[in-house]
Amino acid sequence: MKIKDITKEELEAMPFDDIAYLILKEKGKKMKTVDIFGNIKELLGMSDSEYEARIADFFTLLATEKRFIQLEQGYWDLRENHTAKIEIEEDEEEIEEIEEETLEETQIEEDEDIFLNDAKEPDDDETDDELKDLVVIDDENEGDL
Repeated sequence: MKIKDITKEELEAMPFDDIAYLILKEKGKKMKTVDIFGNIKELLGMSDSEYEARIADFFTLLATEKRFIQLEQGYWDLRENHTAKIEIEEDEEEIEEIEEETLEETQIEEDEDIFLNDAKEPDDDETDDELKDLVVIDDENEGDL
């Protein structure tokens, strides 16, 4: 939504932080508090005395509203335009140790797979051959042997 498409009555009903958000979004650049609030003053047709009476509260509003970020030299911008850059430095030796541990774990897992897959299951014919010499002994006839 563009500011020029909003009626004065709708702007008057909007909180200052929403108007400031639209201004910064449209401009696409950082601005100082007095410049942002100066735009709001013009949009709403504020008097100079009303501007002076409200600018301190406007600054506090910007400082407490999470959509805005205060930059160097009194500039403000939308937080969404600024992302944190995180750099993670890792020790080369630590990386090598992790890689070696990973290789060892992978080798162990592969060895286990090979061992499990190489286990020979007996054929039915072999099982029958092994059982042909077995004799079943009945507990009642145990004394007869």
